[in-house]
Amino acid sequence: MNMSTALNNALGGLTAASRGAAVVSENIANALTPGYARRSLELATNTISGHGVRTVGVIRHQDPVLTSNRRATDADLAFHTTISDFHTRLESLVGSADDPASLSVRLADFDSSLLTAASLPDSSERLDQVARTAQDLARGLNAASEGLRQMRSDADRSIGKQVDTLNQTLKDIEELNAKIPAIKYSGADIGGILDQRQVLIDQVNELVPVNVIQRDNDQVSLYSDGGLILLENTAAEFSFSTTGDTKPHMTLANGLLSGLEMNGNTVRTSGDFAQIRGGALMAQFQIRDEIAVEAQVDLDAVARDLIERFETPGLDPTALATDPGVFTDDGNRFDPASVTELASRISLNAIVDPDAGGESWKLRAGLGAATPGSAGDASQLRAFSSILNDERPVSGAVFGAGNMPAADISEALLSRIGSDAHVADGRRVFANSANLEMMAIEAEQGVDTDQELQRLMQIEQAYAANARLVSVVDELMDTLLRL
Repeated sequence: MNMSTALNNALGGLTAASRGAAVVSENIANALTPGYARRSLELATNTISGHGVRTVGVIRHQDPVLTSNRRATDADLAFHTTISDFHTRLESLVGSADDPASLSVRLADFDSSLLTAASLPDSSERLDQVARTAQDLARGLNAASEGLRQMRSDADRSIGKQVDTLNQTLKDIEELNAKIPAIKYSGADIGGILDQRQVLIDQVNELVPVNVIQRDNDQVSLYSDGGLILLENTAAEFSFSTTGDTKPHMTLANGLLSGLEMNGNTVRTSGDFAQIRGGALMAQFQIRDEIAVEAQVDLDAVARDLIERFETPGLDPTALATDPGVFTDDGNRFDPASVTELASRISLNAIVDPDAGGESWKLRAGLGAATPGSAGDASQLRAFSSILNDERPVSGAVFGAGNMPAADISEALLSRIGSDAHVADGRRVFANSANLEMMAIEAEQGVDTDQELQRLMQIEQAYAANARLVSVVDELMDTLLRL
């Protein structure tokens, strides 16, 4: 090997070491950057001269299987977190068994006030307390129904925002896809753009779980688990009309709520043939169209039971068959054809509500009584208390087919909501654990700063050796020139 070859080899080694140091420093700098994939420098023998080293390129290390598995847990976590948050908020509306403001405690207070008033029926204060506890019970159902309606409206608005985000993100991925070939063929590094695209795909995946298909020229296509073509050269366009404030009677089936469309075609968001399976977007549709609707049915069943109990024929001899009882449907008698939203309309009969100008003594004498009658007669109060403990079938058998007293019905409601919240939280915890595990496994394939520092030390040694070789060649050249 002559001196010129040695010099060229050393200069090539210096160039490779310098480029390697840049790659290592980039890895260390981006060790915590989301979406960043570790790089390594690919070297090869210089095939032109047959000597020395040349830089082939920078390799971006990413395991598509690990990334796909991690994305599956991302979407699962987004779905279960959204569902769990809904159930937690719903449980706070109706209360738990030990919550002093829960519906079951309010019902127990109402029953207790009836018994207390029956022990001293001439006490106007105790009769007023019966009216106030009944009003408190009705307002508890009103508040729970209104809170549920607001959560359903929030889900509808969230769908609109998520659809906008989905459209914009898919468009951004389309634009990056188009840029990558041009940048690659210009000789520039496309690693940064690939990292950026991965972050965008992760964002889409949290909304709609995706399958990534690699195409030529480092481009990708995106498909949903349900078979929707989200991106194939061009991005799909989703559309959704936000309703804003929803009402319990508004559903997707009756056309009062908007469904999801893609490129003008209806997208199935529920059932065995759903085209979106998992992710935050599906969770919001499930809340709006299924879970909240079922919860409203349960609340309405409790309200219906209360109203119908106090409209039982013969319970109040002073009332007409067309008169409402202690609890009313917004002042009216219960109408079987108007059950939806009943929990939001249930109210205390104004004729016994002292806060509305009514007279609480009618709880003792009867709602249709013209005079207070005997102040010591507690028979009507005891009848009202007894009807609460009467075992009756629940309309629609929403809490089972057996007969139940009012207290058991309210407890069944709380139990169901509490159980759903517990199960949803358990699934969220499991999904979170699985996600953390997959992130840790994927991170093992990422940047290890200890290894990068070791690699940097090796590069430093190689650089020093090549620099020393250049120095030696320089000294030899000087010696030859002095001869």
